[in-house]
Amino acid sequence: MAGEVIGRQRFGVFVRIDGVSNAVGLAEIGSMPHGLELPAMGADVAGRVIRHADHNFQVKIKLAEWDRSA
Repeated sequence: MAGEVIGRQRFGVFVRIDGVSNAVGLAEIGSMPHGLELPAMGADVAGRVIRHADHNFQVKIKLAEWDRSA
């Protein structure tokens, strides 16, 4: 998945997912390797879906830049 950072909180970033107007991605800081920083507001990001919740159209994502196995 690819998208744009639309919100930053101390626990992670919210991402508007390209091509899915009613879904919001959440990349939590717990998935971020030590020494990296949260992406800036408006940054284009890519990642993979870890899980999703149908009731609120939210998906938990892991950003590609945080994935050391990639």
